[in-house]
Amino acid sequence: MRRVPNCTSQQTVHTTTLLPALQPKSFQLWPFSLDIMGIQRWTLVAISVLLLLSTLTDALVPVRESESSSLSQEPDQSPDIYPSFLCASPGPSPSLPSSVHKIRPSDVGVVSALGLYSPQATHVFYMMAEILSLFNPHLATVLPDVSTFKNRDPLEQAEDLALSLSSHEFVEGEQVWRLLLVFVSVDELQVCPGQEDGAVSSATKKVEVMLSTLQSQLHHTLVRVVLWSENSEVIHTCEDVSSSNRGTLEKAILTGALQESLSDLLAARQWFGKRDDFSAVLVSSPLTTNQTTDQHTLRLWAEMLQPMKDQPGVSGDDLTRIVCPTEEMPYLRTQENSPSGSRMSTDSQTAPRLDPKTGSELPCVDRTPPFQPPPQFMHCAQAILKWLQPWAANGAGSAPSNLLDVMTEYRGLSWCIGGDENLTNVTTLPNILREFNPSLVGFALGTGSENSPTAFLNQAVPGANAHDMPAQARVLIQRMKNDSRIDFQNDWKMITMFIGGNDLCDHCSDSLYFSTANIVSRVKEALDILQAEVPRVFVNLVEVMNIVPLRQLHLDTSVNCPTFLVNILCRCVLKPKEGTQELQTLVDTNRDYQRGMRYLVDSGRYDKHDNFTVVLQPFFREVVIPLLEDGRPDRSYFSPDCFHLSEKAHRLMARALWNNMLEPVGKKTSTYDFSAAISLQCPSQNSDYTYPEPPTSPPPVNNWGSDFSCTDTAPSPTVPTSVHRLRPGDINVVASLGDSVTAGFGAKANNILQLRNEERGVSWCIGGDETLETVSTLPNILKKFNPDVYGFSKGRGGRPNGFNVAVSGAKAAGIPGQVQDLITLWKNDKNVSWENDWKLVTLFIGGNDLCQYCNDRASLSTLNYRNYLRESLDILYNEVPRVLVNVAEILEIEDLRKIKGNGLGCTVLQPNLCPCFLIPGENSPQLYEMKRINRELQVLTEALVNGGRYDGREDFAVVIQPFFQKTIVPMNNAGQPDIDFFSVDCFHFSERGHAGMAIALWNNMLEPVGSKQIYNNFTHDRSKIQCPTKDRPFIFTRVNSASLGTTTSPVTTTSAHVPDTPAPVECSYALPTWATALLTCVGLLIGWAVTSLFFHCRERRSRRKTLAHVEIKTSKF
Repeated sequence: MRRVPNCTSQQTVHTTTLLPALQPKSFQLWPFSLDIMGIQRWTLVAISVLLLLSTLTDALVPVRESESSSLSQEPDQSPDIYPSFLCASPGPSPSLPSSVHKIRPSDVGVVSALGLYSPQATHVFYMMAEILSLFNPHLATVLPDVSTFKNRDPLEQAEDLALSLSSHEFVEGEQVWRLLLVFVSVDELQVCPGQEDGAVSSATKKVEVMLSTLQSQLHHTLVRVVLWSENSEVIHTCEDVSSSNRGTLEKAILTGALQESLSDLLAARQWFGKRDDFSAVLVSSPLTTNQTTDQHTLRLWAEMLQPMKDQPGVSGDDLTRIVCPTEEMPYLRTQENSPSGSRMSTDSQTAPRLDPKTGSELPCVDRTPPFQPPPQFMHCAQAILKWLQPWAANGAGSAPSNLLDVMTEYRGLSWCIGGDENLTNVTTLPNILREFNPSLVGFALGTGSENSPTAFLNQAVPGANAHDMPAQARVLIQRMKNDSRIDFQNDWKMITMFIGGNDLCDHCSDSLYFSTANIVSRVKEALDILQAEVPRVFVNLVEVMNIVPLRQLHLDTSVNCPTFLVNILCRCVLKPKEGTQELQTLVDTNRDYQRGMRYLVDSGRYDKHDNFTVVLQPFFREVVIPLLEDGRPDRSYFSPDCFHLSEKAHRLMARALWNNMLEPVGKKTSTYDFSAAISLQCPSQNSDYTYPEPPTSPPPVNNWGSDFSCTDTAPSPTVPTSVHRLRPGDINVVASLGDSVTAGFGAKANNILQLRNEERGVSWCIGGDETLETVSTLPNILKKFNPDVYGFSKGRGGRPNGFNVAVSGAKAAGIPGQVQDLITLWKNDKNVSWENDWKLVTLFIGGNDLCQYCNDRASLSTLNYRNYLRESLDILYNEVPRVLVNVAEILEIEDLRKIKGNGLGCTVLQPNLCPCFLIPGENSPQLYEMKRINRELQVLTEALVNGGRYDGREDFAVVIQPFFQKTIVPMNNAGQPDIDFFSVDCFHFSERGHAGMAIALWNNMLEPVGSKQIYNNFTHDRSKIQCPTKDRPFIFTRVNSASLGTTTSPVTTTSAHVPDTPAPVECSYALPTWATALLTCVGLLIGWAVTSLFFHCRERRSRRKTLAHVEIKTSKF
């Protein structure tokens, strides 16, 4: 009797993660087994009642539209911890298949592996076994002892495993098929520089021995060969790799070469398929460190299955896509049963042969240098130039099918530094220049690393990033000083710098480290070194290539580029899907790199001396990929890895660079078309272009004050009795409630020791140090309207300091106590007229509640926050006359993750100050939860303030000031987060940040409710303060905003008085008490009925199964 797995009708299952298999066995789980779940019948009845009641109550009680719309914008981030993995399997074969090309997942009874030498590979194997056990719950796993196998001969390993598997041809009396995974580890290769080809051949031979042995001794077996790589660098046994960048490149190339070698082996041996009951298949691309074990498993499983015709491959990034077998294609994949359009290709596309004509003709007649070397650079002719630099030219001379040769650095063919042969045979910039000056030196010859003698002054390193440029510049200078062929002081020198491609390839791994500002800064550092130390230099700064078009080579699978290899070398360029924001980010970053280089050169920074200049050569700004006649990308312009450039492309690049050099600045060609016929130009005259004057540097900022231009500053003719007629000049007393931000914590700190100083005198909403012209605070603005305003804090120190009662570290739970303290201060201060003075209170709280939320969700819940806020406002409403309360909405904390610094405060203190927001990883469930809580706090605060609870008094109002609702991190001129707005802990605000908050708060106060700016605009501009107008002289509340026709509904208020309790809020959605009781009874009855029916049906089904003697077994995954 054939076993039938438990299956449903879904074709693609979406999941977040796979549960790791801890043991090589199947687990059984009855989906509704109360014995396993430990739930009693009446417990389930109670749960059913509660769920039903909840559903009914939700249906009858509508949620307020504002809350619903706000909260529903956040996606449900609950992780699917126990994902479903039930495929619509066509079931097992009616009888045991005789052909390996006809086996289904359910036919596999034994799974085994060779080469499990790492925990990650073992983890992938067990997860694969778990997946297969869903199709056959009786699946058995057979594994050799890794500790004894690893150092044994491949023949012995294969023979011992074959012997072990021979005893597992039958499972529970039935003959089964066996699936064998052979993991080939690139990390186990013993590689010496220059002997990579031998290492690949040796590893391939070992696999051949294993497969031949298994084929001769095993029947009913399907083998999957998996190339596996974990370490990022090649393990050299003869000498160390000189740089991690080169090691990563060599490892990637070695991995690709071994993949191709294994593919050729299986094709040559016909996939070891001479018999119909044995076959070997190579997984189409290696499993590398770019993916997690879950991703490895998903992709490996997808490749296990027979592909649909024209079915796209499943990349390692498709975390949620699990392919299932179908009725049309139910079998495990082999080379023979794959549709012709989906077969695993083993033959690389035959690329056009290298163009034998790689030289160029130079039509220039006048090639003589001036009689004397020019004393000034701007009159220098090309023939005077004596040395050049760089580019390693990996794979430039490689044959189209020789992937391993990409590791060879053809420095003599490099477009800007190579000097092999002459211009007639090889087109490079030095060979062009040698037509003008045969004594030119510095160019590279032949092959080798930057340390080889023939490299000369070519110090380019494969895989280098912008951060390597300063070090390369220093090495270059030292070599030039020590070489007797170079007259350091008198020779004119040309340097070509081309960098940024590898930074783009890595930018998604650390967007801050590979930001435009950092890239430009590192290039600037290298150029500054050259300018400071080397006389007579002309620098070609080649603009960063527009790298995005190179994706075309890998989007068209018919080109047969080794995309898996480029995914290792340049993952950030290939990873984004078409039409996604991730791809747009790549495009924007590429353009930003280009703009950054242009701004650097156009600044005039390198035109201060007659013997040094930097010229931007922009021919790579736009790139046009060459196409074949059939419209496919032409691989002949690229080395075998479809990433580095071939000699054919180097020839065109040399011509493009030369022509750029002869074109006037401002009129240079900025497009590089690989297929265009580029001919060499001849020098004529220098450009008459002059660089724009660099922008005048603003004077140093001595303070963060503001200019004041308001003219109508008078108070009301008579003291107003309504808060809705309150002008800035009517405010007599200021006060504040809050936490360390309002306390001015670390606002003037220059080091971590000064961080604890509370600079209350510069606090944004309550500080009163000096005047507005030097310190921007809300009280200093109000002083312009009422010089006698009272209550602001001054200088440094704790409480009491004016009416600033904020406490560093405070949470919402502490605000009611602060309100009581404030009332006590007011009543005891003879300068405060309790009944007559208008009082402005600013409340800003919640940062610490959010930052610590994940550590105490119960006490720091959003409802508790709302309740504490309500209690505080109730006290003010019930006890204090003539009050306007500014509630500054809690900021959107997520963007503070972007604020980074190198100091101890930023690296150590910042994560500890706000662990719940700063520690979770990007896109993690924890971060999504915190973003949701952040928004909930904002929504609940808005509902409380705008719900009408505090509209019962004419002399009291609470207004939300939402400038922090959508936080925008302040940026500097380089487009990076400006840490000048933050203290030394990269968390609290500096005096500059306080000034920005003060202006934002003030401007919010002069904007109608419903039309207030909901984001901050932190830039230093002394003229940002808005002014009240004759038409709008009042501070805006909900009431006086409604008269302007805003979206806020009019509010009816009573005469000024102080009631005992806040005005009740009428809720149209309130549920009557009798309805709640009725729903409870009805829900209880329905829940009891549904539960009883469920158990009755279950018992009847169980009896039928017992009578039929059918045992159904399922597996848990």
